[in-house]
Amino acid sequence: MIKRLHKSSSAGSSSTANEPAYPVNLPRGLGKVLSRISIQSKFMLMLLAISILSVSVVGYIGFESGRTSLRAAAFDRLTEVRGSQSRQLEAALIELKNSIVLFAQTSGAGTAMDAYTAGFNQLNRPGAPPIPPSQDQALVDYYTNVFAADEEAKTGVKLDVPALLPRSYAQRYLQVHYTIPYTDPRLRIDVDDAGDSSQWSAANLRFNNFFRSVVQRLEFADALLIDTQGNVVYSANKGVDLGTNVLDGPFRGGDLTKAFNNALQSNALDNVEVTDFSAYEPAMEPTAWMVSPVGPAAQATGVLALQMPMSRINRLMTFDKQWEQTGLGATGETFLVGADELMRSDSRLFLEDPEAYRAAVIAAGTPADVADAAIRQGTTVLIQPAGTEATRLADQGQTGTLIADDYLGRKTLQAYAPVAGAQVRWNIVAKINVGEAFAPVASFTRTLVLSTSAIIFIVCVIAMILARLFLRPVKRLEAGSRQISAGDYGAVLPLRSLDEFGDLTVAFNEMSRNLALHKQLLEEQREENTKLLLSLMPESVVQRYRDGEENIALDHPDVSVIFADFVGLDELSARLQPEESLVIVNKLVHQFDAAARDLGIEQVRTQHNGYLASCGLNQPRLDNARRTVEFAIEMHNIVDRFNAENGYQLRLRAGIDTGTVGSGLIGTSSIDYDMWGGAVNLAYQVRRESTQPGVYVTSRVYDVVRDLHDFVPAGVVSRDGTDEPIYRLVESS
Repeated sequence: MIKRLHKSSSAGSSSTANEPAYPVNLPRGLGKVLSRISIQSKFMLMLLAISILSVSVVGYIGFESGRTSLRAAAFDRLTEVRGSQSRQLEAALIELKNSIVLFAQTSGAGTAMDAYTAGFNQLNRPGAPPIPPSQDQALVDYYTNVFAADEEAKTGVKLDVPALLPRSYAQRYLQVHYTIPYTDPRLRIDVDDAGDSSQWSAANLRFNNFFRSVVQRLEFADALLIDTQGNVVYSANKGVDLGTNVLDGPFRGGDLTKAFNNALQSNALDNVEVTDFSAYEPAMEPTAWMVSPVGPAAQATGVLALQMPMSRINRLMTFDKQWEQTGLGATGETFLVGADELMRSDSRLFLEDPEAYRAAVIAAGTPADVADAAIRQGTTVLIQPAGTEATRLADQGQTGTLIADDYLGRKTLQAYAPVAGAQVRWNIVAKINVGEAFAPVASFTRTLVLSTSAIIFIVCVIAMILARLFLRPVKRLEAGSRQISAGDYGAVLPLRSLDEFGDLTVAFNEMSRNLALHKQLLEEQREENTKLLLSLMPESVVQRYRDGEENIALDHPDVSVIFADFVGLDELSARLQPEESLVIVNKLVHQFDAAARDLGIEQVRTQHNGYLASCGLNQPRLDNARRTVEFAIEMHNIVDRFNAENGYQLRLRAGIDTGTVGSGLIGTSSIDYDMWGGAVNLAYQVRRESTQPGVYVTSRVYDVVRDLHDFVPAGVVSRDGTDEPIYRLVESS
């Protein structure tokens, strides 16, 4: 029987108590944090995390989808406005072109051209009605004090009045009778006859109403008839250009001159030359022209030139200032830009708030004198630069949308396209500030954020409620566990559900019953262990061991030690199976243990072929040497009887010494109760160095028991460098 104890069997509770309360595979800090959070909180956090993640994912997808759709809708609206304006402008230009062709090719236009040309030429021939000197001076005064002064006030340009004064008699005559008498230029168009009895006045009496209706119905600023020599033989407004020559007069060289030449050279009845807006001094504002030949294609008698004012284009491009009603909001507008990157229609901000316009464009990089010129002239046409990435792309023939800074320096959505069918390089741009365009996006975002927050709040409340309801069984299990931890193994929980928690409750109750049973068994086992420990070691050692003391050692001053082995066992074991050899050893050891108990011998350790025992170790005995020798004799007798019963030839060899020994527990995971010291070593040495079977004792044992038993000298052993005699017990016959 081997005296070895496994520490875990008796100290398992202490090792468990030292284990950490958090998962060992987690980071220490995280484990501590998680260990302090209740399962209800963890469950609630799990529900919240899953719910919030789900809501967030759905919200994000909805947000991205909604934002994309709203942004696309903003661009689509702007593109639709640009497309609508472009179509309207193109349709208006086509309508005007068709109208001028129709008017130019009527017999009335040809007849009027002939009549006005004849009347104009008659005034340049001798015999024309005279012009009083006072009227000549009035003409000069008009040019100086009215026309030139107005031009300078509006444009800042000082005109060369002598260069502008009429050169031909017909021009002077017509302007004296039809221009300077009327301080309000708007009244001149209604004058059919100056009452001078001239041939030109007769023609005007006949045809002025026709051209007046053309101008007023089609909303042109003026209508000119120009003969093949370039003479303006008729003007519906009868301004300072009446009677001038577009080829060599003071207003020559402009777009009107180019259009006049192209129209006469086209040889096409339906040809219409359309010009871009440009400066035209008689009109005092940027002017565009539509020019078509009058008369047969092969022999045109002149051209009809209709002056297209900015007002008509502005009214179209500004929706007659009804921007908000057309879906452009508070910052949207459409405008035209020419190839020179100057505006061809007025800015919305300029029309609404000129001072705000001035501040904005200057801040955006427009020179202050340019902004001041626009305010002074009352228009941004041909003044305000509006070249942006959008206009440059449109000028390249591209159509599209983008987000970029506009001429006001504001970030805007812009839809751009070239204007088709105008015969001029015009580009149309529809724009609106990003903030306003994407206001639905911002509103949608706010609504989504608020709704998502509300959903998350509701989810939090629901999660708290569900966590409480769901974890009620856990709370009951926790309370039951506390009862068990307090030592109440009779705790029984009510079964209130048939789900997993119900199964857990059943398992808990079963565990409680098993723990109660195990407690009883453990107490019984502890009693058995106590008895076993007490049989193996002194009570004082047992108590110290149970108290957790690891290094336990005792000194014993007067102890007899016997170390015995079996001679012949190895040879016998070689012939037998391991199980048969073990049976032999166990039978002998069991008999040795019984004899030891009878004689007060304390078995210390048993090996395969050795038996270590003592007397006086756990319980001091004055006759320990005698008892040990008698135990050796009994062991010898046991072996002899065993041989006789089984037919074996085993012999006993034993060494006995007495003296001071130490004892204690050896090892950590496996505990051995062992002895050491000089007496133990010497007993072992005596047994080992005695080659013959028998019981051998040292001189100290011999001195004690020589009167009781017979011994013979058996040699010497070395003790601390000194030879010590040993004696062999004489076997009785």
